[in-house]
Amino acid sequence: MIKRTLWAIPVLGLAFASHAAGPTARITSRVSESSLTTLAGNVRPEATAAHDRGAVADTMPLAHMQLLLQRSSDQESALASAIDALHDPKSPTYHQWLSAKQFGAQYGVAQSDIATVTQWLAAHGFKVDRVQANAMTIDFSGTAGAVRDAFHTEIHKLAVKGAKHFANMSDPRIPSALASVVKGVVSLNDFRPRALAVRARKAAAHPQDAASGSGANLAPADLATIYNFSPVFAAGNTGQGQTIAVVEDTDVYSAQDWSTFRSRLGLSGYTTGSLVQSHPAPTSGTNNCADPGINANAIEAEVDAQWASAAAPGAKIVVAACADTSTLFGGLIAVQNLLEASAPPQIISVSYGECEAGLGTTGNAAYVAAYQQAVAEGVSVFVSSGDEGGAGCDAGQNGAYDGIGVNGFASTPYNVAVGGTDFADESAEATSSYWSGGAALSYIPEIPWNDSCAGSVFLSYASQGIAYGSSGFCNSVDALEYAMDNTIAASGGPSNCASGSPTFDSSGLISALGSCKGTTKPSWQSGVYGLTSDGVRDLPDVSMFASNYFWGHAYVECYSDIANGGSACTGTPDDWTLLGGTSIAAPVLAGVQALVNYKTGSAQGNPNYVFYKLAASEYGSSGNASCNSSKGSGVGSSCIFHDVTQGDIVVNCYGFDCYGYTGTASGFYWGVLSTSRSTDSPAYAAATGWDFATGIGTVNVANLVNGWSSQ
Repeated sequence: MIKRTLWAIPVLGLAFASHAAGPTARITSRVSESSLTTLAGNVRPEATAAHDRGAVADTMPLAHMQLLLQRSSDQESALASAIDALHDPKSPTYHQWLSAKQFGAQYGVAQSDIATVTQWLAAHGFKVDRVQANAMTIDFSGTAGAVRDAFHTEIHKLAVKGAKHFANMSDPRIPSALASVVKGVVSLNDFRPRALAVRARKAAAHPQDAASGSGANLAPADLATIYNFSPVFAAGNTGQGQTIAVVEDTDVYSAQDWSTFRSRLGLSGYTTGSLVQSHPAPTSGTNNCADPGINANAIEAEVDAQWASAAAPGAKIVVAACADTSTLFGGLIAVQNLLEASAPPQIISVSYGECEAGLGTTGNAAYVAAYQQAVAEGVSVFVSSGDEGGAGCDAGQNGAYDGIGVNGFASTPYNVAVGGTDFADESAEATSSYWSGGAALSYIPEIPWNDSCAGSVFLSYASQGIAYGSSGFCNSVDALEYAMDNTIAASGGPSNCASGSPTFDSSGLISALGSCKGTTKPSWQSGVYGLTSDGVRDLPDVSMFASNYFWGHAYVECYSDIANGGSACTGTPDDWTLLGGTSIAAPVLAGVQALVNYKTGSAQGNPNYVFYKLAASEYGSSGNASCNSSKGSGVGSSCIFHDVTQGDIVVNCYGFDCYGYTGTASGFYWGVLSTSRSTDSPAYAAATGWDFATGIGTVNVANLVNGWSSQ
């Protein structure tokens, strides 16, 4: 145990010299270890007795942890009003974006309180590496023993699904005197978020291919045709002068791959476009952004950079990468450090995710805080909604076990959550109407992206009745043979565990929502036909194509790491690496935002203020039939959004939020993810207007760019 040097720390009376009218100090009593407050909702689901392999050594180093602070309720209310005003064209502060220092001075924690907290950390043997300029986050390092001493929780070794991990086994506790200003430790575990790119299914894995033939893969020219980028490019707007940062925890495998992608696929003529590999350091203090080198997520970094450039070929693409620390995702460090720069990027794209219940209360709050600062600085943040349908906590599983959940990286009020679609030409057996010689001819009707055996479009196509139960398709030989028992689908759903903690069974699976609460619905998420009145943040906001070849279409990527599943990027691009995922849809939409910024001549902060305003006007009180995506090439020429109304993101499941599951001593039969256990209420189906499957829908880029400037 670390020996305490101070049992009670006096409140320091340091003045905030540069801002006499700065935040008010709120630590008003002496800091004593005899009165503790529990920081609830901060234990990983996997931290159970079944996975426990004993405490780690006290000497185990934990570098660059983060302590997240919190504002007073008055400060939080003032900041919310200020952000609304920054996005209100009628406000005198419209687009008067703040710097990081201004943000911290006006909306951070008082410097005297920060001094008290940092001295308390030091008294427990931690090294305070730096305080961020936002006056909301403290970077500190120490050992597992110091964590136990200060936060009254032990770090244990875990064995989970054959992998070794560590995590705190109980909620942290801190002196009650600090509770008014300390939100919690962002992470005390080594569970990493997942990169959301999904490799293409092989043609042999598609029962539908035998009937409808092979499809065509997406190249930049196809993207431009389908979503109507071409008039914008023809008008000379390619996003020049804009910087899009794709945040990663890896370097790209080869910068030459980006150049090859552009030269082979018709983008090299846009000479203002560039690629920069960056490891953004903070503006002061110890550098917490180490070069991560190249790791397995390089395939994600490269596809993000390539497709952001496809959507905005004249923009500067920055791959902002920091190494993961022992407890922290490097991508979060990259975002925070980018926002401290004197000239932050106008746009940030995030293609990683973790469900809200996995992040915990403070983990979720950390992303809220980062994106909140971003939009106050005028930075637009686009985040993948996820690739697990409505089952955000069950990535990569053969079914949903933890019920309905969403990506905590994407469920804040300050980012655009980007969902995913597939093209409906193959399912309608109309491919020749929309493709010729491998090139797209026009806009193509869309459905939600869904690889699962529970998807309604496939069930109808294959003349199957239901997905669930002993006679359901998900329990058939065909479904198993083609590996269709999975959770691979575009994600959407209501925020339901941004704070608090669900109830877990002995294996760490969610059995009830417990004390969980979702993020409050933002003011801008209103007025659009189809939106629910559930009172919480709903995902996604907007969608773009994201399929991994389920219906014969996927994104092309030049990824030359042959040893890790890449290709030489020679010959036809259809033989290159093929991917899907909302992780690609996000940087594509980030590229669209670069076109908007160039057109308007201004950074836009949170684009959702305008997205929802435009959608409310277009969809009216009952939807807009002319904008129905099912019309395909006949969709209305003035529509800004394509309203996706057919299909769903339903996946197979058992357990929580699951209808039709049955289990016996000899086995079980899959059910389907549902908002009701007593009726088949799909989670979730596309519908007229806004829906959980695709949000507002996908975009007609030219109409969006031109319509934006009229707002």
